[in-house]
Amino acid sequence: MADSPIISPTMGRVHLSQEGQIAIITLDNPPVNSSNDAVRRGILAALDKIDTQQCRAVVLMGKGSNLMAGADLRELEHEPTEPTLPQVTAALSAFPLPVIAVICGHTLGGGLELALACDSRIATPTAQLGLPEVTVGVIPGAGGTQRLPRAVGLPKALEMIVSGKPITALEAHKVGLVDELLHATEGEASDTEAFDQVLAYANRYQGGKQPLAERDVPPADEQALQAQVNKLLARARGLPAAPVAAEVVMKAATLSFSAAIAEERAQFLALRGSESAQALRYLFFAEREKPFEPTQPVKAAPVSRISVVGAGTMGSGIALCALKAGYSVDLLELNDKALEAGVARITQTLDEDVKRQRLTQAQRDRALSRLNPTQHLPDVAGSDLVIEAIVEDLAIKRSLFAELAKWVSESTLLASNTSYLDIDQIAAGIPHPERALGLHFFSPADRMPLMEIVRCQTTSEQTLSTAVSVARWLKKKAIVVANSWGFVGNRLYAAYRRQCEFMLEEGASPEQIDAALETYGFAMGPFKVADMSGLDIAWKMRQQTADTRHLRRYVGIPDLICEAGRLGRKTGSGYYRYDDTMRPTPDPAVAQIIERYREEHAITPKAFNEHDIQQRAVLALINEALLLLEESVCQRPADIDIALVNGYGFPRWRGGPLFIAQQMSGGELASALDKLADVSGKGHQRANRQDF
Repeated sequence: MADSPIISPTMGRVHLSQEGQIAIITLDNPPVNSSNDAVRRGILAALDKIDTQQCRAVVLMGKGSNLMAGADLRELEHEPTEPTLPQVTAALSAFPLPVIAVICGHTLGGGLELALACDSRIATPTAQLGLPEVTVGVIPGAGGTQRLPRAVGLPKALEMIVSGKPITALEAHKVGLVDELLHATEGEASDTEAFDQVLAYANRYQGGKQPLAERDVPPADEQALQAQVNKLLARARGLPAAPVAAEVVMKAATLSFSAAIAEERAQFLALRGSESAQALRYLFFAEREKPFEPTQPVKAAPVSRISVVGAGTMGSGIALCALKAGYSVDLLELNDKALEAGVARITQTLDEDVKRQRLTQAQRDRALSRLNPTQHLPDVAGSDLVIEAIVEDLAIKRSLFAELAKWVSESTLLASNTSYLDIDQIAAGIPHPERALGLHFFSPADRMPLMEIVRCQTTSEQTLSTAVSVARWLKKKAIVVANSWGFVGNRLYAAYRRQCEFMLEEGASPEQIDAALETYGFAMGPFKVADMSGLDIAWKMRQQTADTRHLRRYVGIPDLICEAGRLGRKTGSGYYRYDDTMRPTPDPAVAQIIERYREEHAITPKAFNEHDIQQRAVLALINEALLLLEESVCQRPADIDIALVNGYGFPRWRGGPLFIAQQMSGGELASALDKLADVSGKGHQRANRQDF
């Protein structure tokens, strides 16, 4: 049987060929062999063409680095078309010859469901297997919730499906999901060697048909399973499909395969059009778009060595992030004790990663071998990128930039990690100002996914392209923003916090506001966040702008809290009281401070309900987001949603403030913004832009 394409190249191809008695179906839908209706038709057409008298087995594999990296999520925006993926998995399961799936690369979602419908699974050692559907608002819809428990048992199936996290091929082999691991191959002949291994396995395969649909689910302790479900759902907070996934997986133990598979499909179809699923898909695509498109083709400059100036919490976190990404890192700190503490933080975190099996001991050792702690500024001379993470003082940062420019080459990028300061002023006067920019990390820098790449007036497009490339290696969700106070994230959060303080003044309590917004889906309420960060930082900033308070509505309650010595967790009290466990407890002393303030300002407190609080907070974010677009601080509306979701705890399954605004009619949005302006008082700037 010659290699014959079943589907045209313009829509994704499926090839059918034969090697001896082995029929080979190859998915060829670049770049990741995602499932679409053309590929599904091609698989069924290939099965139909196989001569079951001449062949003893079928191999299902993918061209390139993946078997199938999952479904084409854009299909979820429309009604399902036939053949559906469940029809394909049913056909693979029912095919008279044994079908062997070759798992490689990222075999996720529908790709793993295809493999589960086969009779045997073999994998490359570096493959990743998973059913991540809950992360885009749905559940597996082609048998995954029922076949996986029959392959690996309910506990492992629950863990994989409810969390959505993939596992390695090594673990998959250990738990019985993969029958055999292919030997690792290198060099130009690797593809041929791997294919020879696949053929050898297929030719010696004696297992016959082994459809998972006909297997019993291994018994498990019900009480232990329920405890596991509760734990998984607590971790999956913010994934609305997770409870549904757990419920459907558990049905594998109580329903017949056919009944459970029908329930799975019904729940999948019900979830696919939900607002949370739409929001999660929106973010999925937004986060995969390029954050910056140059006006002319430019090539990112190579970066292999990064210097970080400042070994405090932020500086050591940035250095750790770069080490994990494979960069050589100079950590520069003039204070010897601070440098020692920074290196200790890096070492401790790497050791914890080894303990938790996030890294091997060898990976940890290699990372530390690339770290060069130093107290000598000239040591940065050979760096491709220098990131300053020192104290937030304009004069000090400006002096540092001038010194750095003396030692590094004219092509070395100079970046500031400032949160609020004007980077154009920081970089003023340095030679080759086109290499200056902001790289705003979020704490803890090695774990928080957001990075703001700040474009100064002089920043070149090559510098931005290089920064985007570095961000990708650092595994950051990067957005490109203009040099402006607070950039995008901090400015949005300031508007959100300010509106919450307005409600505090008007009659709501800190715990009431926090509870309402946590119920809405925020990771933590604003007053708990303030206590965690420390109230003195914002207090000092307010003191620096005291002469402009008359221009806007000003709430003095936060100042009174600080004046009472309540600076947050670090002092044992802030908006809440804290014991040794650092658990926040409402404090009557805070209620008294707020009550006295209202009396002194003749404010009659009004009642707030949960919905009132949520609406005002979210509308404040929408209004500020629209102002950012009006002022061209960022170009893509989605960047604002990416920032809030990845840096500020906004509920991912709600999409972000501009996603929410897009679901509103023009009249509805205008009316809501008018009401927000009415309650916000003096100094509030109402956004006008609605075309986004």
